[in-house]
Amino acid sequence: MTERVEWEELPAEFRDAVERHTGPVITSESVASGFNCTLALVVHTRDSGRLFLKGVRLSDTVGAAGLLCEEQLNDVVGCVSPAIRHRFETAGWLALAFIHVDGRHVDYGPGTGDLGAVTRTMRRMQYLRAPVFPVPQLADRFAGHLKPGEADMLHGAHLLHTDTNPHNIMIGGGGQAYVVDWAMPALGPPWVDAAYTARWLMSFGQTPADALAWLSGIPSWQQADPRTVEAFVDVTCRQAVAQVGERGSATTNAQFRHLLDTPRPRLFRRT
Repeated sequence: MTERVEWEELPAEFRDAVERHTGPVITSESVASGFNCTLALVVHTRDSGRLFLKGVRLSDTVGAAGLLCEEQLNDVVGCVSPAIRHRFETAGWLALAFIHVDGRHVDYGPGTGDLGAVTRTMRRMQYLRAPVFPVPQLADRFAGHLKPGEADMLHGAHLLHTDTNPHNIMIGGGGQAYVVDWAMPALGPPWVDAAYTARWLMSFGQTPADALAWLSGIPSWQQADPRTVEAFVDVTCRQAVAQVGERGSATTNAQFRHLLDTPRPRLFRRT
């Protein structure tokens, strides 16, 4: 379980730096979900209202790199993600203060009413372009598991989140879906995040047919090259087998392979 640090446990120097920008912190509440930050607080401040304060110790080089990536990407992903209001680097801590989304994590289960909001956000994500700083290609995630030509097929210029699990999708009070935690982006085909999301729908109890019906509403998926989709599914499954074995990967890989069963002309049914 990820360590969580409460507001009162932070160094006084750090708390003073925050309050110089936000005014006094009236209340704070630790956020239990999420796995890559030590500091995850909703703070209610006198001057800035409610903010989500996310941070890591500077000694956590991996966590700090992820948080810096989120900071750099924030302007690019502003149409689908909360904006950063403040940045703090002091007393051994690095933290970002985001606008607080007053909402809840997405419900991916059968009968959910959240899929309309997710669809609208996924459609906006189709147009996220590469930022000015280097972002790795999606194919780099599969190093050692790629067959000849697959890296070229998965090459793309669209910015991808790559982890649309329900902890990273927030449904705001106005019914908008926000995508949070952009610590591990990649570049690749524009439909990849929607494909990952369809797999999550199956993981949370949606039938493959229902997940694929939802996926068919994403324009980039409708236009996807069947060979590229097959390459994505195949290398994803090969990597999972290498990591956790045939038995450990069986359920997830079966869900990914259902992506090849989508009932539209541009893709095919695998035999």
